[in-house]
Amino acid sequence: MTLTLSSPITAIDRALAARRAGFKDKGPPAADVLAEALDIRTVRDLLHHYPRRYIDRSQVASIRDLRVGQEGTVIARVKRTTKRQTRRRQSMVTVTLYDGSGYLDLTFFNQPWAATLYKEGQELAVSGTPALYRGKLQMVNFEVEILRGAEADMVHTGRITPVHRATEGVTTRTIRELVFRALERLPRIPDPLPEDIVAAESLPSFDPAIRAVHFPESQEDLASARERLKFDELFTLELGVAFRKHRVEAGQRGVAHETSGPLVERLLTGVPFEPTRAQRRAMQQVGDAMARPRPMNALLQGDVGSGKTLVALYAALVAIQSGHQAAIMAPTEVLAGQHFRSMTELLGPFGAVSYLELADGPTDGQASLLESQTSTGGPGVTYALLSASVTGKDRTRILDGIAGGDVDLVVGTHALVQEGVSFLDLSLAVIDEQHRFGVHQRMALKGKGGSPDVLIMTATPIPRTLALTYYGDLDVVLLDEMPSGRQPVETRIAKTAAERTAAYDLVRREVQAGRQAFVVCAAIDEANRAEVRAAEKEAERLATQVFPDLSVEVLHGRLRPTAKERVMEEFRAGKHHLLISTTVIEVGVDVPNATVMMVENAERFGLAQLHQLRGRIGRGEYRSYCVLFDESTPENEEARARLAAMVRTTDGFELADEDLRLRGEGTLFDVRQSGLPDLKLARLADDLELVKRARARAFAAIEEDPDLERHPGLLDELRSRFERSIDWLFHS
Repeated sequence: MTLTLSSPITAIDRALAARRAGFKDKGPPAADVLAEALDIRTVRDLLHHYPRRYIDRSQVASIRDLRVGQEGTVIARVKRTTKRQTRRRQSMVTVTLYDGSGYLDLTFFNQPWAATLYKEGQELAVSGTPALYRGKLQMVNFEVEILRGAEADMVHTGRITPVHRATEGVTTRTIRELVFRALERLPRIPDPLPEDIVAAESLPSFDPAIRAVHFPESQEDLASARERLKFDELFTLELGVAFRKHRVEAGQRGVAHETSGPLVERLLTGVPFEPTRAQRRAMQQVGDAMARPRPMNALLQGDVGSGKTLVALYAALVAIQSGHQAAIMAPTEVLAGQHFRSMTELLGPFGAVSYLELADGPTDGQASLLESQTSTGGPGVTYALLSASVTGKDRTRILDGIAGGDVDLVVGTHALVQEGVSFLDLSLAVIDEQHRFGVHQRMALKGKGGSPDVLIMTATPIPRTLALTYYGDLDVVLLDEMPSGRQPVETRIAKTAAERTAAYDLVRREVQAGRQAFVVCAAIDEANRAEVRAAEKEAERLATQVFPDLSVEVLHGRLRPTAKERVMEEFRAGKHHLLISTTVIEVGVDVPNATVMMVENAERFGLAQLHQLRGRIGRGEYRSYCVLFDESTPENEEARARLAAMVRTTDGFELADEDLRLRGEGTLFDVRQSGLPDLKLARLADDLELVKRARARAFAAIEEDPDLERHPGLLDELRSRFERSIDWLFHS
């Protein structure tokens, strides 16, 4: 039977198992293990299981030229085979090789079958590390292959040898041989890319590339093959993004909003500060997108403190003045509350703002239905905060207001996507820090309206290559300018006791000057501290031993929402000097008077988290300081690189690129959760130019053939690569 890419692994595994019968360790067939552990079921899956590294065994030496401790490869004949038992009653088989220049021993422990497998006169190829044992030269950590005549295949030795990721029950040697036998039996593999793209990009053909990436003849062949297959990965990913983008834009009718109107005019003339050029540019871009008859799908990314809230409110007012509703969803109650307060401040200049109190009165500002009415009697904006802490009659009244259209703008958490929340006419959904939400939560909010415009915001700058790939179906709106008046933040690393003392002295000086400070810990209490400083224990230590004369308060995720809000309100009001917190303050906390951020065990935090935490200070008119306590070991080079980057720059986009380089795209922004294909060869941190080339070709292909009717092979490739996200790909 002819082997094809869709053939099951069993087609080659059975032959391999039969050849090794009698000396192979007993256990489940390799095909079963590969399917269960590595999701490798077909020949296609196997060929796309690329080597993780290579060992160059292409240079064959004579035995006398081997050097102890330096890996080498020899081809020699079996001189003799001996078998005996050790003192521990283990079998030991010694195979002695001779090539005319010297002797070399191979020792097999507890592998009695080796005595019958390797016979006198057989020619073997052996790669490993030479060592001396009792004056004799032997090979350790070796790979051995029997050569049978002129047609002998050297799979494991005498070549640039691939090392594939293995798993318990299947060795890399077994995977290597499975790949070799599959390629041996496969006819020429059709090229999935159109000929014109392959030629225009000067790429090698697919068939020699997929063979060379596993068994290259030279380093040059390997480099060329990897370049081709990386392009394929990126092209298919971008093709899927372009395919979906076209379907969304062509298949939906959205709301053509009115971008000029009284609400927007009053916002822009009444805002209590001068918007930056970046903010004005972003509002223009968002307004242009909302004015089109197709739904907007935009990503608004900007550094911490760059002013995304103003742009979001602008978009909301465009929707409201056009006669519709808007919603803003944040991942935490703290951030939702911060948005709510910011909205109140920005809407204040509209005129007299009256609070429509609920039946039992407002609860910490979270159960208030606010009505703002311009002093001239113009159109008003009614808005509300909806989160899990809003319950009872307060919640019922807000829900009724949303369903009846009396609430124009609702700010909330994931409570917005729960059953029972129904909008009369939602035309804009703003999703903040969207990578913290699951795909289904985002789709559920979008599903609350017909085809609402969607504005995704993130204060975690996204590397350009990541934005071009995993967010490539969105129109990117960039805030790359900070508001005037923001003071720079100086970042320091503290490793010694003296540096810790200096940090405490800094806090005391700032407090004496009327300022406040944050201390962030990675855990809440001693029970789950896992060798990191815990917030409650640290608060007790600082309050009693370090700053007994200062007011110290604690904030963490286990507090009830009302308690969290009380603590934050008191800190904002200046009632406490120090706030000891977990990363619950990472986003959504705005205290301009806070000028010091101390992070315990900073080596345990990622760059994005550290940058977000640092963004909690430097928000006022005073110079600010971030102190990163580093308790990493000298071997933890990645942690040192992260902290050094924090000291080197405050540019979030530069830090995002560094984070991508250090951690890889698979760990950033929960890429796996997105459902998009994983990249196996390409690395976004290193392949920006290749991303650009692949993206340009992919979008051009969709422009010419939107449904890929003329390229059925590409459509099949999409279906295969996007298997985990078929719904995302084919449905808007």
